[in-house]
Amino acid sequence: MAETIYLRGEGGGIHAMDLPLHESIQQRLERGQLRRVNADGSPLAAEQAPAGPADDSTPDADPAAPSGRPPVNAPKADWISYIVAQGQLSFDDAANLTKADLIDLADAS
Repeated sequence: MAETIYLRGEGGGIHAMDLPLHESIQQRLERGQLRRVNADGSPLAAEQAPAGPADDSTPDADPAAPSGRPPVNAPKADWISYIVAQGQLSFDDAANLTKADLIDLADAS
């Protein structure tokens, strides 16, 4: 039986995917267009293994992690994750805002 993981898409939706991932999905994950999350949409714990082949390089810190604000040019999904992780809004409320509104909300806190 295949292992199931959860990915946040570009639009912020959470999608269940069975491993191994299709090649096109794996490429989007590697490019950062998709982000691995828990089933409830919360950020994946750092100690859990990433999907796909292991990388020998040291990964950079996740820009959407609660301890770090995403860059302004980060995808809207990263901003949604950041705002939710900060406890400012629920996922659904954050997803209904524009990216500019999410950035303004982060600046206000």
